[in-house]
Amino acid sequence: MLKQFRLILPTIILLFPLFAQDDIEYLDEDSCVDCHEESVFGTDIETDISHSIHDGLGCLDCHIDKDVEHDEDTESDFIAGCEGCRSCHEDAAEEYQGHGTALLGECEDMPHCSDCHGDHNVLPSEERNSMAHPTNLPTTCGKCHENLDLTTKYDILIDHPVEIYETSVHGQASKGGIYVAATCNDCHSTEETAHKIYGPGHRESSINHFNIPKTCGKCHKGVEKDYWDGIHGQLAARGETDAPVCTHCHGEHGIISPDDPRSPVSKSKVAEFTCSPCHDSARLNEKYGMPTARLKTFVDSYHGLKSKSGDTHVANCASCHGVHRILPSNDEASSIHPNNLKTTCGECHPKITERLAATPIHGITEQGLHTPVADLIEKIYIIAIIVIIGAMIIHWLIDLFRQIVNSMSKPQVRRMRTNEVWQHTLTMVSFIALVISGFALRFSEAWITELFFGWEGGFELRGLIHRFAAVIFIVTVIWHILYLIFTERGKAFFKDMLPGLLDFTQFYQRIMYNLGRRDDPPQFHRFSYVEKAEYWAIVWGTVVMIITGLFLWFDHYFSLFLPKGFLDVALVIHYWEAWLATLAIAVWHLYSTLFNPHVYPMNPSWITGKMPEDMYKHEHPLHLEDAKKEEAELLRKEIDTLSITKEDLKEQQKKK
Repeated sequence: MLKQFRLILPTIILLFPLFAQDDIEYLDEDSCVDCHEESVFGTDIETDISHSIHDGLGCLDCHIDKDVEHDEDTESDFIAGCEGCRSCHEDAAEEYQGHGTALLGECEDMPHCSDCHGDHNVLPSEERNSMAHPTNLPTTCGKCHENLDLTTKYDILIDHPVEIYETSVHGQASKGGIYVAATCNDCHSTEETAHKIYGPGHRESSINHFNIPKTCGKCHKGVEKDYWDGIHGQLAARGETDAPVCTHCHGEHGIISPDDPRSPVSKSKVAEFTCSPCHDSARLNEKYGMPTARLKTFVDSYHGLKSKSGDTHVANCASCHGVHRILPSNDEASSIHPNNLKTTCGECHPKITERLAATPIHGITEQGLHTPVADLIEKIYIIAIIVIIGAMIIHWLIDLFRQIVNSMSKPQVRRMRTNEVWQHTLTMVSFIALVISGFALRFSEAWITELFFGWEGGFELRGLIHRFAAVIFIVTVIWHILYLIFTERGKAFFKDMLPGLLDFTQFYQRIMYNLGRRDDPPQFHRFSYVEKAEYWAIVWGTVVMIITGLFLWFDHYFSLFLPKGFLDVALVIHYWEAWLATLAIAVWHLYSTLFNPHVYPMNPSWITGKMPEDMYKHEHPLHLEDAKKEEAELLRKEIDTLSITKEDLKEQQKKK
């Protein structure tokens, strides 16, 4: 039996395809029309194949993977979906091996032929309604490149390129019907074909750093030639990756006309926004041996100052150095070569002499920043400013000192005891140190930061100073709290500082007096509403700053059990509370103690604990007598103490 089966098995295998074919139903054109007549031969130009360049082709000429009965729910893969296109467009199929950084077959979202050319409505790219027509390409490409899901998925970091393009000079021209205006294909595809679109990292990519001048040169031939002749093009040609190309100066998708003041190459912005990022770079200046501070010295010049003021007719970088054919000054063809300066400057100053044209516009030369005479006058002015203003400051300080002495020579009334003066002094000194060292971290480029910490190792010391001042501040706060709790004067201080209804009444009275609606100012007791408001504001600010400061100081510990967002909130609160406290002291406290005409040049109680009696009478008339009694009582105790000390000395002398 087994032997017989082996004999007939080859015959069964050979005949099996013939029997199997009876179960396969092949489709023809009529079968397609039975289901798809409405969508293929309808009235919609988007789907009607009769409007397409493919009119006359049969369904199976394109849908070659559908030549057998198929399930409508089954989706063909990428290769099957485009295989019909490949059967006719062999060259395009061979060229299209990838898109951007993805290779064929590796990316599930790789654009199909139909994504760019359409389905049944495929038209030649010259046709106005074609998806591949230059004016429609932004919309076609935007289906993917404006899709945030796709751009996020594939780390395409260019944000809304099509939207930005449409605002550019190219996009506006394309919208206006200028078909030759650059669109997506002109910049992103290779010169040979529109199907080779590579990412900027690909050597053949049209947007590769070294290929960008050639890409832009397809339309701007003369500009491209000038660029390659210039120093920037020479550097790019030899492979220097930091050599600027077209997009560095003009932008990428959002290129706008140089006449537009928003353009980075406009007359008002070319120096600061376009040229200076490279020519003020310490790394590039060192690498290529270029002078430093080109922008600063240009701004200090006549041309620079006029440009900063908004004058668009004054010379800028491009006026002297050229636009695209930029050459170094030692090149005889350069517009700033010594032999050519008269001609270059003569474009604006027709009668200029060679000697005047040779005057340096910016940059340090052997003769200095300006001509020798200008340098001499500059030095004279600097010396004059130092001498004259310095003498004024010295005179003002001497006068201020005398005014303070005169104020302190008047009959005095005690305002603060010695330990209160020390509390105030430590709070003041630590607060000032905290403000300077704290804001120095945020405003590291500010002149005051440079003044205090602009020396080697100074900025590292800043953090140490800030923390040391914080410790002094906290210790002083603890001292003040103990003073309030354990001393009779401290308890009285706290009681007198509590706000009451009278404070709101006196606030209203003071406002009415200041506005001329009341004849007499309110009469204050030991503390006015001004001092109470300031004190409780300091209490609030102190609590907030200490808590948030400790969180930030020991962040490595708190981050173990607190979320990072908590420390971010602490940082924001610490920073803005510092602003609030600093401004409150500068505006509220300094006016009350220094700049108020009744206390100027200052209230000296922060130094001696006492203030002039007439000043006390004006500021705290209802507390003046109490203050005098307190001063008399304190003086009596000091005399008694001194008397006891003298008696002790006499007793000791008798014993001896």
